[in-house]
Amino acid sequence: MKCSIAAIVICLAACGVPSEPDPEPLPSTRMPPVNPARIDRVRGDLPDGYEVAGLAGGIAPAVSWGLGAEWTADPPQCGVLADPVTGDARGWSASGAGGIVYAAVADGRSPDPALLSQCGRWTVSGGKTSGDVSLGAAPSIDGAQTVGMATATTTVVEGGTETRSHADTASAYLDGHVVFVTVVTDPGSPNPQLGQDFAAELLVRTVSALRG
Repeated sequence: MKCSIAAIVICLAACGVPSEPDPEPLPSTRMPPVNPARIDRVRGDLPDGYEVAGLAGGIAPAVSWGLGAEWTADPPQCGVLADPVTGDARGWSASGAGGIVYAAVADGRSPDPALLSQCGRWTVSGGKTSGDVSLGAAPSIDGAQTVGMATATTTVVEGGTETRSHADTASAYLDGHVVFVTVVTDPGSPNPQLGQDFAAELLVRTVSALRG
């Protein structure tokens, strides 16, 4: 006896022909935890001739910009970008012909992404120093929120003389920590200066070292 095509279809459906199993989900990518003790590993990435010293106590981008303990931001909500640190930092500073370099890691709070749209340009002031801050490009780091800032400051010294400096800061927020690298340069220096690219590249290498 011949079966019609319709009967065959009904038979296959009734017999429950097994379907192919769903593909297994891809394992999620988990970044290694941050180990602040590894911050010293990137000292070797400095140019030749730099003198390195450890950092102790409170350090934040605002401190590396030359602002005193009592400083303000305008608008105020942008200040968290200059000081996202919630605990003691660990790191080092180095000085050489191309400028001063700060690299540090500390417990820190990530900024609200909406805040970044409000703080494209803002100002800071503390003691005899004031500055203009602008957000810029930041390196891409897996599993981290990154922020880039350029700060131009003016300090009034004895006799009313003004000194100027420039700072490029690259920050990464990850695993409950903030990692930042700041490069401070003198615009009037005759020596070739380190800059934004150096700060960004050193941040990437620092995060990699902290993750092991």
